[in-house]
Amino acid sequence: MDLESLRREYLHGGLSREDLVENPIEQFKIWMQQAIDLKVGDPTAMTIATVAVNGQPSQRIVLLKHFDDEGFVFYTNYSSRKADELNQNSKISLHFPWHSIDRQVKICGEVIKISKTESVKYFFSRSKDSQLAAIASEQSKVLTSRTVLINQFESLKQKFQSGDVPFPDFWGGYRVKAHEIEFWQGGANRLHDRFCFTRTNENWEVSRLAP
Repeated sequence: MDLESLRREYLHGGLSREDLVENPIEQFKIWMQQAIDLKVGDPTAMTIATVAVNGQPSQRIVLLKHFDDEGFVFYTNYSSRKADELNQNSKISLHFPWHSIDRQVKICGEVIKISKTESVKYFFSRSKDSQLAAIASEQSKVLTSRTVLINQFESLKQKFQSGDVPFPDFWGGYRVKAHEIEFWQGGANRLHDRFCFTRTNENWEVSRLAP
């Protein structure tokens, strides 16, 4: 396996300061819409990084479900590993890898739990099977086999076949309040374009970074 010879050029175009709007949330909105329009696979999929008490980072992929000037929202099990780590250390990093258009976005910030009202509203917008799956899975806990999980799911499916699924109190959303947002555009000869917005009080300052 010759990994050293695997390479390609990034030729989808550059990024200049003049291309960027002043508000990075608005810039993210523009790029997200372009990713959707260009049919990038899973454009809302983002890698999130959290850090355990012992300093060990951990990453996983979740889906972005909402964003605005208040932050970036995702949902999870509040008893999961990521939730345990965020309870101890609210700092988080998000990363959107839009490889097919040679773009990346990195977001650093801190999380707060969203209101139960918001979580309930989103939970019941999901399909019934997705609601049941959220209850059936004790996220991040050790499973003796997949059969145990499937049996739990099927049992809940039978139990609530003709009724509403109750909202699980251990499930809900986080809002990431960003203090740093970086936009990365691949460039020829590895001379990529990187612009980092940093929040200072209520304003944003932008800097070009070396690739």
